[in-house]
Amino acid sequence: MRIEAYSQIQNLYQTSSTQKSAQSKGGVSFMDSLNLSGTGKEIQTAKDAVKAAPDIRADKVAAIKEAYKNGTYNVSAEDFADRIIEKYSDKGEIRF
Repeated sequence: MRIEAYSQIQNLYQTSSTQKSAQSKGGVSFMDSLNLSGTGKEIQTAKDAVKAAPDIRADKVAAIKEAYKNGTYNVSAEDFADRIIEKYSDKGEIRF
């Protein structure tokens, strides 16, 4: 058995018992608190705004539906191809 280890453990227990007695004698109570930085508050506000926003933008969908019904909705094949290449080249899936 190592005596040094026992004395180290005993010192730990003695320290915590003296801290407890000092707290009870002083009549001071401690409370945990949380303080958020200004940046943290701004991030939380942004998250709340995103949660409150609808998933579907009804005005955009209605305009596209109307154009589709009238036969005036056209998608440029070139723009479509550019967007696909842009999307997959960022992920490293397409190499030139």
